[in-house]
Amino acid sequence: MKLTMNLPGIPPRTSDVIIGEGLLQDLPAALRSYLEGRVAYWIWDENVWNLWKERIEKWSWGEWLKGHLILFPASEPNKRLAAVEELGRQLAVAGADRESALVAVGGGVTGDVVGFLASIYMRGIPHFQVPTTLLAQVDSSVGGKTGVDLPEGKNLLGTFHQPGAIWMDAQFLETLPDEQLRQGMAEVIKTAMIGDEVLWKYLESHSEAIKKRERDALVRVVTACCIIKAKVVESDERESGYRRILNLGHTVGHALERLSEYRIRHGDAVAMGMVVAAKLALKRGLIIRGDLDRLEKLCEAWELPVRIPPEFSPKEIIFALKTDKKRVGKTLHFILPVRIGEVMDCDDLDMGELEDALASLRGK
Repeated sequence: MKLTMNLPGIPPRTSDVIIGEGLLQDLPAALRSYLEGRVAYWIWDENVWNLWKERIEKWSWGEWLKGHLILFPASEPNKRLAAVEELGRQLAVAGADRESALVAVGGGVTGDVVGFLASIYMRGIPHFQVPTTLLAQVDSSVGGKTGVDLPEGKNLLGTFHQPGAIWMDAQFLETLPDEQLRQGMAEVIKTAMIGDEVLWKYLESHSEAIKKRERDALVRVVTACCIIKAKVVESDERESGYRRILNLGHTVGHALERLSEYRIRHGDAVAMGMVVAAKLALKRGLIIRGDLDRLEKLCEAWELPVRIPPEFSPKEIIFALKTDKKRVGKTLHFILPVRIGEVMDCDDLDMGELEDALASLRGK
């Protein structure tokens, strides 16, 4: 299946999302039509490369990778400017120029770092994404956001740089560790909560099929999430308004990640953030108790946490929000659920409300 995002600009731009299984084997041929004569430099997450290199070698990719392969030790602590500089230097030594393009093969960290590098290398060159984790396929690879972290917060340095195309191969998910599948499901649940009640009901009834890595289930979930995100990005590429709905769970989530020095993984943090948002919505009378219960139940089905670790006080979490990039002046935009499949952007949240919600959800 192919989705095409039509984006504004002079001239208008497009970004294709190709979803299926067995796409990787023929990727060089598929990529050729997008390169328009450019030379591709492949930046692979080194762990993904080690899992797939034997198959790649059998597929006669040699002419594509010879002298054009860079392995990246992807990890959240490595999502820093130092990594961008190191990759940039490797590209320069390899001879990459303005007529080159980058191909990122890996999870969210790889995609974010390579996308950021592509946006600034020689003042910007094209790039393409091949996301290999569920989290990257349903969220971070789509939409053109790139970024690296600072000690003060996540993604504080970043750009908008749309990939020319994104290939999502369900085969990658078959070798994905259970923990990474679990983390990705937090973003799937978030996507269903913001805009797809049908997907939500599917998740409630088909969790076992997804856990068993049944391809039809995986492709259906990835496709549904990409359709929703593509529509949001088309309407608000630069996150000036509507695109903020994609941040459900991420405000508190990012604060928890940073406070824990990234011991709390992204999916776990987003799950806790969604429950906090739902609790706030319940207090305001925006959502019914039954929908909050359904959210907690679905998270728990994937062993995603629904309570805040006791070592983090509400005041610590609120203080960490001061560097959240979603803050505009003194206003912190907070996405709250209205019902399953619908959310709203709240810009009048009182910190006392948030402190009460955090306290009520603090674990013991």
